[in-house]
Amino acid sequence: MNNNNDNTARKQEKTRIMMVDDHPLMREGMARFLNLQEDLDLCCEAGSAEEALAIVADCNPALAIIDISLNGESGLDLIKTLRRRYPELALLAISMHDESVFAERALRVGANGYLMKKEATGNILLAVRQVLAGDIYLSAAMHGRLAQRLLAPQGGTPSPIAGLSEREFEILHLLGLGFGTRQIADKLNRSIKTIEAHRASLKDKLQLKSGAELVRFAIQCLEDR
Repeated sequence: MNNNNDNTARKQEKTRIMMVDDHPLMREGMARFLNLQEDLDLCCEAGSAEEALAIVADCNPALAIIDISLNGESGLDLIKTLRRRYPELALLAISMHDESVFAERALRVGANGYLMKKEATGNILLAVRQVLAGDIYLSAAMHGRLAQRLLAPQGGTPSPIAGLSEREFEILHLLGLGFGTRQIADKLNRSIKTIEAHRASLKDKLQLKSGAELVRFAIQCLEDR
């Protein structure tokens, strides 16, 4: 009899999920939607990277859903930190920004999938279950883009963003979020000269003539398409 009760309890256990998004309505809506599922429990929420890191150990989620833009912070940094500290934690990046720009970067720093918010209603369960199963989630369109790239002739012209280093892309992202050189230096714990050197390299690789053009390019990368 006890064994049957134990088996029933195990069947009723829900997979714990943490949501990190700086919009309370987004967190509330996601919690309401996921908690309707018999096997899922959005059990903890955070509005910033700092808050997420403070609660993740006690929350002990199997999956963290993370917005990559957190009120001036980079969710990519949070994903990178969580991947390093909690290697078994599944990480799903979610964003309003175009996946053609950010999906590969999110995967590169440790995410298991990337979901655009405008597609979340139809695909969130698919993305969550796929990532929890140990698979990578990308939209069908993104899979198509990656396939086209693999099948493209070697002489094809790659996107200039593809040639950036992780640090250069991180700085480009921070520029797009409105950070200046000194603020970026403080955030990344680097000297101003180092950040200026990275900015010069970005202008060269992206074939931009001025710092203003670089900032405009960075902002454009963050805009909805």
